[in-house]
Amino acid sequence: SFAPQMLPHPLSFSSIFVSLQFSSICSSFIKILCVIISIGDEEGTEIDTLHFHLKVKCTKNPKALKDSSDPEELYLNHKVYSKHLKWVPIGNQVDLFGQVEIRPVHDDILIAQLRPGQEIDVVVHCVKGIAKDHAKFSPVATASYRLLPEITLLGPVEGELADTLKQCFSPGVIGVETVNGRKFATVVNSRLDTCSREIFRHDDLKNLVRLGRVRDHYIFSVESTGILPPDVLVSEALKVLITKCRRFLNELDAVQVD
Repeated sequence: SFAPQMLPHPLSFSSIFVSLQFSSICSSFIKILCVIISIGDEEGTEIDTLHFHLKVKCTKNPKALKDSSDPEELYLNHKVYSKHLKWVPIGNQVDLFGQVEIRPVHDDILIAQLRPGQEIDVVVHCVKGIAKDHAKFSPVATASYRLLPEITLLGPVEGELADTLKQCFSPGVIGVETVNGRKFATVVNSRLDTCSREIFRHDDLKNLVRLGRVRDHYIFSVESTGILPPDVLVSEALKVLITKCRRFLNELDAVQVD
């Protein structure tokens, strides 16, 4: 059975795809992510809120077989997905967003399951927030960094050892070149190395290779929830970092003046 009090939870984790222009209008940095059920008189305005209408009614399927027990055959609209959220422009939002489609990032997020006679008819408000308040506001799914691997061959690696060396690393890290009928191993792209340390299992190779990391070269990996592209997230995050640095420098100057 459907529990109405559980509806806000799946709704609140439905990411909304929206133009960056909307974010520039609002004061906070993190993009729209939270969805809350509309209650009371808190309607919001066109510069800080997006409205969605969710209206789904479950009915019996008149064409279902009598001996069927599969809900997919027995009922119509018994599963409510994020694709059923329809944007309702308020104010001048149609002119503001132009041809940009305001929609859930993913259409297949299950919100609720209904049975004949049950219906959902709610107005949903989308507001902005920051991840400091709640993780659901963050547009970043996974973010990590690592130092650039550094692989140095301390001597020539030839013949079968070259092929063995190549197999000790991820594909694309080590290449094997043939010169005058002889095979030689070379470092092609150390960035692809996963630092597996497989090389140290081979006594005839471990003294021919030095593994390390470039201490001033960081590789950042940022995965988006789909609201904004990762490159936009990084550039916006750098703007926030610059703002914090300037604020800190201004506070230091104020302390020196006092």
